[in-house]
Amino acid sequence: MAKDMTLLWGSSSPPCWRIQIMLEEKQLQGYNQKLLSFEKMEHKSQEVLDMNPRGQLPAFKCGNHILNESYAACFFLENQYKSQGTKLIPDSPDAQALMYQRMFEVLTLHQKMVCVIYYNYMVPEGERHDSAIQRNKEALTAELKLWEGYLNKTDCCLAGKEFTLADVLVFPYIAYMFHYGLSSERYPALAKYYNSLKDRPSIKATWPPYWQKFADQDALKTI
Repeated sequence: MAKDMTLLWGSSSPPCWRIQIMLEEKQLQGYNQKLLSFEKMEHKSQEVLDMNPRGQLPAFKCGNHILNESYAACFFLENQYKSQGTKLIPDSPDAQALMYQRMFEVLTLHQKMVCVIYYNYMVPEGERHDSAIQRNKEALTAELKLWEGYLNKTDCCLAGKEFTLADVLVFPYIAYMFHYGLSSERYPALAKYYNSLKDRPSIKATWPPYWQKFADQDALKTI
């Protein structure tokens, strides 16, 4: 099964990491994979464009099916391999509703995180303003406080006691923010969630190699 799968990925990319975690959870080790460099623009290579015409990573193929959006790939894998590995969609309507809410709500967190970490990259130097930087930081702070509240009301995982698809999709962003200097003291619930899952086998086995070689960053240190 896994031999019919190919993943082209980039280190420290949350969308790529999601698919890697998903494949581990569904016991689909042994798939074909290739680590590409964003710095060398390898995501714009013909090899990637043949699978993903957007020139983005991940590029994922399962048999004859190409699923380059990480949400699509994770849903597909869960539906195709329901009885294999970890069951990631709970039966309980309450847990299922919470799972779906959190896994789509994290898109807002991602947007606000990107506006802070990559502001200088996205905005030309002559168009940058301190007031915009401050607004972006305030928006991210407010969003993080929402997630602090959510996690204070749950058990160890986002939808209760069990690890679900929400954790597969959300954890990479939480880890990304702590790598970029998010304060454990100011966000203890997020830190507890991060620390409770970082050594989970599927996560540990796919930990971004880039992070293992380089020190954590400080873009979110003041958030």
